[in-house]
Amino acid sequence: MNATTNQPPLIISPDRSAIGQPPPGELRPGQPPVAERFTYDNAIVRNFAVATIIWGVIGMLVGVIVATQLFAPAANLGNQYTTFGRIRPLHTNAVIFAFVGNAIFMGVYYSLQRLCKARMFSDLLSKLHFWGWQLIILSAVATLPLGITTSKEYAELEWPIDIAITLIWVVFGINMFGTIIKRRERHLYVAIWFYIATFVTIAVLHIVNSMEIPVTFLKSYSLYAGVQDALVQWWYGHNAVAFFLTTPYLGMMYYFLPKMANRPVYSYKLSILHFWALIFIYIWAGPHHLLYSSLPDWAQSLGVVFSIMLIAPSWGGMINGLLTLRGAWDKVREDAILKFMVVGLTAYGMATFEGPMLSLKNVNAIAHFTDWIVAHVHVGALGWNGFLTFAMLYWLIPRMYHTPLHSKRLLNLHFWIGTLGILFYAVPMYISGFTQGMMWKEFTPESTLRYSNFLETTLQLLPMHRMRAIGGTFYLAGAIIMAYNLFKTMAAGTLTANEPAEAMALPKAYTPTGGDTFWHRSLERKPFPLLVGSLVVILIGSLIELIPTFMVESNVPTIVAVQPYTALEVEGRDLYIREGCVGCHSQLVRPFRSETERYGEYSKAGEFVYDHPFLWGSKRTGPDLHREGSKYPDSWHYHHMRDPESMSPGSIMPPYPWLLEQKLNVASTSAKLKALQSVGVPYDDVTVRYADEDLKKQAAEVSSRLAKDGIKVPADREIIALIAYLQRLGTDIKKAETAVK
Repeated sequence: MNATTNQPPLIISPDRSAIGQPPPGELRPGQPPVAERFTYDNAIVRNFAVATIIWGVIGMLVGVIVATQLFAPAANLGNQYTTFGRIRPLHTNAVIFAFVGNAIFMGVYYSLQRLCKARMFSDLLSKLHFWGWQLIILSAVATLPLGITTSKEYAELEWPIDIAITLIWVVFGINMFGTIIKRRERHLYVAIWFYIATFVTIAVLHIVNSMEIPVTFLKSYSLYAGVQDALVQWWYGHNAVAFFLTTPYLGMMYYFLPKMANRPVYSYKLSILHFWALIFIYIWAGPHHLLYSSLPDWAQSLGVVFSIMLIAPSWGGMINGLLTLRGAWDKVREDAILKFMVVGLTAYGMATFEGPMLSLKNVNAIAHFTDWIVAHVHVGALGWNGFLTFAMLYWLIPRMYHTPLHSKRLLNLHFWIGTLGILFYAVPMYISGFTQGMMWKEFTPESTLRYSNFLETTLQLLPMHRMRAIGGTFYLAGAIIMAYNLFKTMAAGTLTANEPAEAMALPKAYTPTGGDTFWHRSLERKPFPLLVGSLVVILIGSLIELIPTFMVESNVPTIVAVQPYTALEVEGRDLYIREGCVGCHSQLVRPFRSETERYGEYSKAGEFVYDHPFLWGSKRTGPDLHREGSKYPDSWHYHHMRDPESMSPGSIMPPYPWLLEQKLNVASTSAKLKALQSVGVPYDDVTVRYADEDLKKQAAEVSSRLAKDGIKVPADREIIALIAYLQRLGTDIKKAETAVK
């Protein structure tokens, strides 16, 4: 007999329906609820956990290499596939989408099944999701070192991979909502709210930001240009942090932290306020990445206002998490897993206080383009995402394998070495960033720039960069220790791939009682209205910021003198993108005296109307290049790419000898101009038709100028196109008085 229902034992058919019983949710009058038996899919959780560990070590290893390249150019290995410009986006993609992405799916697949008291909707979709995601990551590993990139931050992958990401994300969504629909628990716990908001918002962000015009199989141009492209990109970039690195982790925090501490969440009402305020406010904050840029002032101001407001819901979530541990601090002192959670939540609080602070214009004027931003980002990434991921792995794997953790001593060692790694990483970068900002702006008593040579600043920062690499090495060592500890744990135990479970069927008829009249309680029980509500909330800010920038012409005034790039300059610009130059050089002179004295006239919105994509950059390891045109002779650029130290003694830039040797691929030049023509660049049909001839003519002119300086280089080499592009930068407004249509 069934001890809980006093009914005969329940027999489960292969499709998990009860034989000899009414369909789930349809009970005979007076009949007590019937328990259904089912299993949780732990195999898919295990798969994502193993992928998280492996990709985490790989991504962090590449990060240490990238950090080393910033003070030791030899670490670029003299190879065009391992330069900083090419593998830096490989590091960010590996950490964000491989390490963190797999961790999100691990946590969601584990917690969602238990919160819904149901197996995942489809084992086939689970497997398709897992292997599809790993193939997407491998495609990034294959393409980014080859220089196949869109150059857009956190969205560097080219259009076929973007389509694959969309399809796999839809698979994940179907699997998630299918599980929610067949749940045996009426109430949707707070973690699920965050999972739903994550799904719908990432879908919107990815689709809008990835609108591209394909040229070839692995080459495309952004649908947007200049200021508009910058706004869309940082609306995406900031909210990729918000809805990929934050909201799913908050959802997992709300599930795993109470489980680990064996304590209820501190405040249900605070979780409601936290959720809705966070997803509404976060979406507006993207423009704070573009302060003092060519973006319209009204959009910048909106970004600042909502960034400041963001402190409240962010800290609400942190406080709700930390106060969940009330009465459990003795356990925290003894349990390193909870220590990971506490440090992670503290790092989240620090990062979400610092973000609004950095959005203040007076602070941003110093911090933007400096290592301060690098420190800020990594406090969140290493502390919040990294430490929460480590905690979940240490908690999940022993439970799924029914064995104690291999070594608690190694667990404690990982916690302390990881914490030291964060400190050794972040503190030097804060010092470096503040030093940069101050040196760039310092004037002498005679009213001249004290550090007119940009390289003086770069050399001053090298000790801090060495310390950063040491911190990264500590953090990587901790991840390797974790991998050893967890794999030994797996080897000692046996995975319960299909974990038995039992729960009452969810009745179809339901009459609200007492406290259930609270409006949010009703919404929590309706996943699709919750999905629609989340979508509406994130679309309000998105549409208010994006639509006027695209629809109101005065937001991006045209400058008569600015003309489209020539065919050779288009090819040179694509080489600039391929080599990842935007990772170290900005193309945006801000309206500060210190910048106009160093670089020239500040940048205007109308100068970027033909830039698909925009290349404003987010970090100045080297000087700004927007006014680079005609600043140096062609021969200077040739020697600088061949051997940077010959032109800039002490430079940490790697040489690019392959540009001097490789022939320029012009097979798709006409197709490139035609694609740009289709997105609004005013090339006429004649220009497109004779693109190859015009390219050869201009290339011959550049080659001839180099020959006059004693440099013999064929006109069909890549360096010729890159020089042509660099010599064009910022020169249009010098040709005529600025005129606004």
